[in-house]
Amino acid sequence: MTILIDDAGTGDLLWGVVIGAYQPETETFIYDIIDVSFFKEGAFQEKKHFEEAAKISLSLVERLNLKTYEKIKVCQGDILNIAAERLKERYSEGVVERVHVEGRAQELIEGAYTDELRNLGYEPMPDRTERWGKSFWHMYDWVKRDPEERVKWAKTGFPNLRKFKIFQTR
Repeated sequence: MTILIDDAGTGDLLWGVVIGAYQPETETFIYDIIDVSFFKEGAFQEKKHFEEAAKISLSLVERLNLKTYEKIKVCQGDILNIAAERLKERYSEGVVERVHVEGRAQELIEGAYTDELRNLGYEPMPDRTERWGKSFWHMYDWVKRDPEERVKWAKTGFPNLRKFKIFQTR
């Protein structure tokens, strides 16, 4: 059996990041969230979100009760670099492999992230992963309509956001 680990929302303006684990043979899917606070000024520059991704990834694998014959396939995204290293330390180099995650695993993890966005009251664009630029502006416009209430859900630690007035004092 295999455990696939992937992330969703890393480059998006809103919310935190979903780290998910999927076992295709059993159709088991679980996830946890890196809170948006890890993407605010200070924590983001200190790269604390990488450590949190590692902590969550290890926890997800433990919750899925990895068997000795199973493999762990980790998405190649930067946010999971430390996670992959920690998994190798715990389970061995031969068990952990970096891959491009797609298919059902990616659908479930992206679905979990968009569900979390909907819980905020934001309706994501249906093709947001194919149109990152347009998706950014869609999210930005949503925040701008009620910045006092919505900026708290934005990843304001991203350096390029400082040029936007609504993010300058938060």
